[in-house]
Amino acid sequence: MPITRRRLITISAALAFLPAMARAAPQTSKRWTGQALGARASIRIDHPDGEAIAARVMAEIDRLENILSLYRADSALARLNRQGHLEEPPFELLECLSLASAVTHASNGRFDPTVQPLWVLWAEAAARGGRPDQQAITAAKTLVGWHRVELDAAKITLRPGMALTLNGIGQGYVADRVAAFLEAEGLTDILIDTGEFRALGGSPEGGEWPVRLESGERIGLRQRALATSLPLGTTFDAGGRHGHILDPRSGLPTRASGGPVSISAPSAAIADALSTTACLLESHRQVAALVQSFPGARLESLS
Repeated sequence: MPITRRRLITISAALAFLPAMARAAPQTSKRWTGQALGARASIRIDHPDGEAIAARVMAEIDRLENILSLYRADSALARLNRQGHLEEPPFELLECLSLASAVTHASNGRFDPTVQPLWVLWAEAAARGGRPDQQAITAAKTLVGWHRVELDAAKITLRPGMALTLNGIGQGYVADRVAAFLEAEGLTDILIDTGEFRALGGSPEGGEWPVRLESGERIGLRQRALATSLPLGTTFDAGGRHGHILDPRSGLPTRASGGPVSISAPSAAIADALSTTACLLESHRQVAALVQSFPGARLESLS
């Protein structure tokens, strides 16, 4: 039974793209769409060298996927999981895991990149049309715990059977890296969508990038990121009962039954991780306290 995914955010500026593109010279506007860490990604570039810049962006995303993706067998992350250790890990993997570690500590372990064995257990059970039994969940939980990971610039080491996932932070991190890449190219006023949003500057037509949340609320983004998570936004079962956000304490999908949680921050990686973690917390007060522990982060919507 396939894992199902639902789209959580739409860009209210999308309809405004058409008249803007019509006014621009055809050769100056380039819209790229593709995949980033298993999710849809898109960037629109209005620049005389837009096509060449877009090609460089695609190459950069491909390079990042070769480091961070669970979907590529020879990525740095996949090799780490397979071997249990990785010497001289790429800077980007270290940086992403360091950001994840900050959210792990701030959330008292509710956000934990080591839940991958649990995720695999639930995904394999879903493929058989069921759910894992408690004995299997208990066994998988013994492989979970960020404190068991040894992380430094020389080597990353996992205990036998452990594995890491960057679901919940990786797409945001890629958005941040693409933003830095484009800024180094001298570009501004671009909205990057890798499953999470990262605004580099504001809208080319002036003001902030207008974004509409699933709740119907609207916010503006300028030099800022936005991430939205929903407990049942992606599910292991077609019936939509078992969400993909797993609680590392229980080994079960989060029991939260609320609507989408949207958080903005200067960093898309942090916004991504905070919105994921919010789905594992029991109260608005806990979510607010977590968000306040990260400078510049803001809770935009919590149903």
